[in-house]
Amino acid sequence: MTPDFLLVEFVGKPLWLWLAFLALVGILLAFDLGVLNRKGKELGVAESLKLSVFYIAVAVAFGGYIWWSMGPEAGMNYYTGYAIEKALSIDNVFVISLIFSYFAIPARYQYRALVWGILAVLVLRGLMIGVGAALVQDYDWIMLFFGAFLAFTGVKMLFAGDEEADIGDNKAVQWLSRRMRVTPELHGERFFVRQPHPVTGKLVLWTTPLFLALVVINVADLVFAVDSVPAIFAITTDTYIVFTANIMAVLGLRALYFALAAMAKRFAYLKYALALVLVFIGVKIFWAHFFGKVDPAISLGVTLALIAGGVAVSLWKTRNDPPQEIKLSSE
Repeated sequence: MTPDFLLVEFVGKPLWLWLAFLALVGILLAFDLGVLNRKGKELGVAESLKLSVFYIAVAVAFGGYIWWSMGPEAGMNYYTGYAIEKALSIDNVFVISLIFSYFAIPARYQYRALVWGILAVLVLRGLMIGVGAALVQDYDWIMLFFGAFLAFTGVKMLFAGDEEADIGDNKAVQWLSRRMRVTPELHGERFFVRQPHPVTGKLVLWTTPLFLALVVINVADLVFAVDSVPAIFAITTDTYIVFTANIMAVLGLRALYFALAAMAKRFAYLKYALALVLVFIGVKIFWAHFFGKVDPAISLGVTLALIAGGVAVSLWKTRNDPPQEIKLSSE
């Protein structure tokens, strides 16, 4: 017999449903850290792809459960949100690669930092989604703001240049570097170490470059969430679907990182497809407000078609490019 407190609704869904999803995430994280990354080995491209297939299968199966238990519309909204979040997060991979390069983090330590980063993502995304849900519920007009923001962001992406960002010039990196005691070298997989203070000689707590990289990665993830969270709220305002689709996509992205980082140049035209997805979602919000709701099947179909088209064009345009060597030091 199910205890009564587990049946209490929390943000529109029974508490047990939220706890079951968090338990699934916990099991996947334990599998990542306790089995795959137990010895801190470097994750190769082939292993990265295999692990990504596993995570995608888990996400698809979870979507099947939502479809079965909550209905076809909820299922399609989940898959649409998952596809959008997954595609938008690909840009995040390239930024993560730059961050690791800037802090000179070897490949064998990168995966552990990425997995631990998911714990922070759970909290940060949860807070953003909670705030977004409250705003949508209390202020209907906020969806029009989301629509305008997404359309503007999409148009901006279409005409943005390809210049590569300098992580060292990032304000967040400069601010953190000035306010943390950071060791000049790595200490294995450790985020913190105790070392003598250069002036007093007393043992004090220092952060390592690995921890600083982890913090900057999560700051970057928070910035990317500013686009992705409004995008999925445009698909559905069901907080449970918004949260689960977001987290499932982020979980799989960590596994896919090494393969995507190695093939970054092969997806040169995907950003234009993502820009069109954002414009489509923004326009869809205004259409739904003034003319009526768009069929979820249409949203899913258009989203998948644009993303698939961007991948296909990228692979075709770069088919004759020489193989890209990934620079992941194991020293």
